[in-house]
Amino acid sequence: MTDEIGKTPAPDAILARMAVGGENGRDQQKLSACPFRRSHFPQRMDRASDGAFVAAMASIRPPASRKAGRPGQQQYMPVFPGKRAKTLKQRAPRSRWGPIMAENDAGPLGQRARRIDQTVAQALISHQPEMWQQAGWGKVALWHRRPYSAAMTNDAKHRLNDVRAEMAKAAKTASRDPADTDLIAISKTQEAEAIRPLIAAGQRQFGENRVQEAQGKWPALIAETPDIVLHLVGQLQSNKAEDAVRLFDVIHSVDRVSLIDALGKAQAKTGRALRYFVQVNIGAEEQKGGCAATEVPALLAAGRAAGLDVVGLMAVPPAETEAAPYFALLAKIARDNGLTQLSMGMSGDFEAAIMLGATQVRIGTALFGAR
Repeated sequence: MTDEIGKTPAPDAILARMAVGGENGRDQQKLSACPFRRSHFPQRMDRASDGAFVAAMASIRPPASRKAGRPGQQQYMPVFPGKRAKTLKQRAPRSRWGPIMAENDAGPLGQRARRIDQTVAQALISHQPEMWQQAGWGKVALWHRRPYSAAMTNDAKHRLNDVRAEMAKAAKTASRDPADTDLIAISKTQEAEAIRPLIAAGQRQFGENRVQEAQGKWPALIAETPDIVLHLVGQLQSNKAEDAVRLFDVIHSVDRVSLIDALGKAQAKTGRALRYFVQVNIGAEEQKGGCAATEVPALLAAGRAAGLDVVGLMAVPPAETEAAPYFALLAKIARDNGLTQLSMGMSGDFEAAIMLGATQVRIGTALFGAR
């Protein structure tokens, strides 16, 4: 688009040609779709004082690309004359653990936005990084931490100490010895890499819900730390009884005579003697396992006849209700049947369970975090 003597036409001439459909009589073009950009105009023009240039640029929409520092629809709006959108640049952290901070944290239209610096979490991946992955320390998820480190062990130790402190406080309130209550760390759905820091912090009693899941991770962990005591706290099928007896030390979910018979045969076959808890459906909930409170005496008799060492009762109160009445009821049933051990209380209610006589509390979330 040049005139007869080869000179670039003025902006007014460009806009006039656009309004009538261009040089070749094409359909009328919309100004918002105009392909012209600031760079198309001669650099020798005085952009600050030339009124024709300012008018032309006000009519041309910039490219529809996202502009950092401008929220929502303003990212696609043209820059006002005399204004330039500020970009949001990030600098690499000074150390691999440092926060990523903005050099120029600009809000819309040049207004400063106040933001709180946040540390970007590094990825926890269970293998060592390759050399090329170690090059960019400032890139998220490019550097992989070791499967577990001293820092992770310290975190696990802090969580473990916090839980034990709360347990001791609840025991003191009830005039009980804190040593009378065992802490069972429920490690269901947790990988071995998440369990090892807690073992290194001193925890030795762990609980699992499923036999098959436990078989995949605990033989190696027990080989590393032989004094671990493993509890099965989930429902157990009779055909899995032998596998459970071979792996676990305590089973908390005995709730029917057929399972008692299978466990008795498994003990005789493997030569192992476990401790058992009878699970009571204390809230009479259809979706939960466990026997009715009235069936406890019969199950205790069947268990002793099969050679099982039944030491206590286990129960899970209904969700979203006050747990204390159910704990008190389970304690009464145990006393009536001459049992001294109670497996009750989880992360949200273990203090009440301890004050009402729990000898084992099953805690997962407070130690491992939400699943």
